[in-house]
Amino acid sequence: MAETAEQMTESTPASGTVHYEYPLSERMRTHLRVESLYRELRFHLERESQWASRSAVANLLDISAILGRGDMRGDMLKEVERQIGVFDSYRNSPDIDQRRVNTVLNNLRELRQALVVIGPQYLNELRESEFLNAIKHRSAIPGGTCEFDLPAFSHWLRQPYERRRNDIETWMKKLLPLCDSVSELLWLLRSRGKSHEQVAVNGVFHYGLERGTLAGLVRITLPAGSICFPEISGGRHRFSIRFKDWSDPVLPAKQMADNVTFDLTIC
Repeated sequence: MAETAEQMTESTPASGTVHYEYPLSERMRTHLRVESLYRELRFHLERESQWASRSAVANLLDISAILGRGDMRGDMLKEVERQIGVFDSYRNSPDIDQRRVNTVLNNLRELRQALVVIGPQYLNELRESEFLNAIKHRSAIPGGTCEFDLPAFSHWLRQPYERRRNDIETWMKKLLPLCDSVSELLWLLRSRGKSHEQVAVNGVFHYGLERGTLAGLVRITLPAGSICFPEISGGRHRFSIRFKDWSDPVLPAKQMADNVTFDLTIC
């Protein structure tokens, strides 16, 4: 399920386009951060090197820190329930692919069940782990997780890959329902957005959202290999985009003087 969401949103040169995203709310900002860290963790988890395992543990600790702020599990449960209601209303509609509706509904119901099973105290095991707490506290110091600082961590990193992978998967077990829910809900959000071609005159574009618009995410699509990138700022009511050229890493990025054609998706 999470892999489907990732495949649907991945930007690669092979696809011919690259996507830039900007959150329009603090909630969406949190979801994008969790999604990014989760992707990184899965990437590192598939690699056998000690450096990859070190990075995977850092991703794990960052995810747990984000999930520990507020009642994210409760918020995700409410949103999953809301989406179940939305897709349940699509059932038996002749204009909608019922196979896809049933697939999404099954995914959402599985996520709801998993969120219920982990319970509100799902972070306790990680918080009570002396091993992970030591790494977390030393990580605040640049280079603080070196061998002489954390010999237990160094010893663990020297264990066979399968042992390290199994340990990370065990630590992640209680976080997976939240991570998978974020991935699925972001996929649903992106898949509903409609793309429109726009032109940034002299590299600048301003957009005002209509009153009552429930938008959470702005998505900019450019051709792969484009010489420019967008800097986006704004909030729930309006946002601005400035396209910049950073062809020389020694010099600061400069605003484009030419018009830039791009695809805009508001999700």
